Amino acid sequence: MKTYAYCRVSTTDQNEDRQIDTMNSLNIPQAQIFIDKQSGKDFERPKWQSLVDKLEVGDLLYIHSIDRLGRNYEDIQKWWRILTKEKGVDIIVIDMPLLDTCRDKDLLGTLIADLVLNLLSYVAQNERESIRRRQAEGIEAAKIRGVHLGRPVKRLPKNFIKLVNDWECGNISIEEVLEKAKVTKSTFYRRLKELRELEE
Repeated sequence: MKTYAYCRVSTTDQNEDRQIDTMNSLNIPQAQIFIDKQSGKDFERPKWQSLVDKLEVGDLLYIHSIDRLGRNYEDIQKWWRILTKEKGVDIIVIDMPLLDTCRDKDLLGTLIADLVLNLLSYVAQNERESIRRRQAEGIEAAKIRGVHLGRPVKRLPKNFIKLVNDWECGNISIEEVLEKAKVTKSTFYRRLKELRELEE
């Protein structure tokens, strides 16, 4: 039997140290701690897939909390079933002692664990949907206030139209245009397209 741990944060900006510290306190070898920095919306995560490939009958998997496993209700249920029923792996969710398949393997214990899993899976997905809804509302409110979202728009030089004309006449190369305008090729063509649309 081997002991593994799975940790997840949604973005590279978030810190997984708290989860890792917990796993280290359980003396889980570093090579058996798998970490994804990816959204929990689905299970298409490289480290998760690598972990699943390694898990065998009798192995034990630690997860800090159910939302670290994922944030999709049906997928959480599916993978819990695959790991516990099909692969014969035990799972311990650290912040929810009732989700511990190592103990209370009788019918009542299984029923309680299933009920708790259902509830927490629902909460995890509901929180994800709430976050997305708040983000959408925030973006809409910002647009109404005229706030520009995303990367700042690249300002073009005052002589941009002249540079375009010189380029179209063959007087200068595209490389010279990009250097003088201080833009990338994709930005140049995008702004040129916008310019042409305005002229129409």
